[in-house]
Amino acid sequence: QVQLVESGGGLVQPGGSLRLSCAASGSISKIYRMAWYRRAPGNERELVARMTSTDATYYAESVKGRFTISRDNAKNTMYLQMNSLKPEDTAVYYCKVDLWGRPSESWGPGTQVTVSS
Repeated sequence: QVQLVESGGGLVQPGGSLRLSCAASGSISKIYRMAWYRRAPGNERELVARMTSTDATYYAESVKGRFTISRDNAKNTMYLQMNSLKPEDTAVYYCKVDLWGRPSESWGPGTQVTVSS
């Protein structure tokens, strides 16, 4: 199994920046894709950004050009750099990894991001 822990959330003013981190431990070699999701109050959980093991990336239209997903293999850590934050980016952010074999995925517990003046 793979265990994930997010950090870096908090309160930021509109236009500000935050960098979220997701530290992974356990069966790291089983990871073939990693992603960030978010859930705003009253909304469904949505995919924000995704990166494959070959570094192919995907971004939701709402964050394209503002958010960047990256990873540091030496630290077993994934990041989400969030710039030009908007109030509508307020949500709980979760990291998720897709795994070879069973279980097929793992989720972190989430970190709150609040964008407000």
